[in-house]
Amino acid sequence: MQFVDKARIIIKSGDGGDGCSSFHREKYVAQGGPDGGDGGRGGSIVFYADPNMNTLLDFRFQRHYKAQRGENGKAKMSRGKNGENLIIKVPVGTLVREVETGRIVADMNKPGRERVVLHGGRGGKGNARYATPTRQAPKFCQPGQKTVEHEVELELKTIADVGLVGLPNVGKSTILSVLTSAKPKIANYHFTTLTPNLGVVKRYEETIVLADIPGLIEGAAEGAGLGHDFLRHVERTRMLVHVVDISGCEGRDPMEDYKQINEELSKFSENLAALPQMVAANKMDITGSEDNLELFCDELKEMGQDVKVFPVSAATVSGFDALLDEIVKTLATLPKPLEYDEDEITEGYKYEPGFEINIEDGVFVVTGGSVEYLLDTTYAEDDESMRRFQQFLIREGIIDALREAGATEDSTIRMGEWEFDFIE
Repeated sequence: MQFVDKARIIIKSGDGGDGCSSFHREKYVAQGGPDGGDGGRGGSIVFYADPNMNTLLDFRFQRHYKAQRGENGKAKMSRGKNGENLIIKVPVGTLVREVETGRIVADMNKPGRERVVLHGGRGGKGNARYATPTRQAPKFCQPGQKTVEHEVELELKTIADVGLVGLPNVGKSTILSVLTSAKPKIANYHFTTLTPNLGVVKRYEETIVLADIPGLIEGAAEGAGLGHDFLRHVERTRMLVHVVDISGCEGRDPMEDYKQINEELSKFSENLAALPQMVAANKMDITGSEDNLELFCDELKEMGQDVKVFPVSAATVSGFDALLDEIVKTLATLPKPLEYDEDEITEGYKYEPGFEINIEDGVFVVTGGSVEYLLDTTYAEDDESMRRFQQFLIREGIIDALREAGATEDSTIRMGEWEFDFIE
């Protein structure tokens, strides 16, 4: 399966159902009263952290996600059904970020967690709601609240207790396969591992999740090699095990390798540099490793770094008991994995209050949520509805704003598809 850890999608909660305009009809009842029911609420957009998913690949093939619209109201005071929520399943560890603002609106950091990101639109009122002693037969009703689309970015950050980091081909995947039941791809060439691999090891009744992070190279913090694509997967870990090829069998200096990786981690994030770290000096079964290990430890002391070094050999499966004991001991003192603060998304609706006046070829064009709402709730053939239209223009300040913009007698006003003369 192709591993994808970033994707952008467009989400939209369901529109509210429109209210109904109808009148009671019954034998021997000449003029029944209004009985139009309310519309149902639209469905919401809900994100769900699915423990059975480990990639965002599905979102590459489907980009638009729209919740169900609320049902329109019906006669006989029948309310429309609410739209069903749309549940979007994502892997555990996924961040949902609003593209426009860059704010994190959901941190799906626990299996089974649900988070409502967009709420459905409110259902419109039926004409029965507008009946009063002086207005006994209203023909107008309220449209449902219309929602707007939002683009969000999904970013998967692997959640693990321990991250195995190091240069390519130092034996991280082999160590993971030795300690856990994970079966990562293993081969003697660089960049064998192209995706983060997770494994679980049990030690003294403690369950530890290990993450094998693909090999990093110089310039990774600037995006070189696998760079940013996989440094993000280290951010959620609680501690790091820095795997070093202590044998130097590929002609590399173990200390230079150690310094290089730490430098890249520091450049990418201060949080990464501050994580507790220990060194797994791998390939101790190769001749010359003992001398290299002694030199490596001496250089650490000279640098003033209090980092514990554990000589291990993944090939002979030796030295791991002491390493695991220290991991369990350290994890017991550390806080839980990093959790991000969540913001509420600014949802926005088609009928957001407000209006705007522009002049196009001498015509005063009035637009905005207040105007759209007014047009959708006005019936030109009904005198009472048109009186309400005029009162709304005055009450909302649209008439005064047109006058200030320069509208005079016989100026043409356009609202949507409607055009009429401005009359004082």
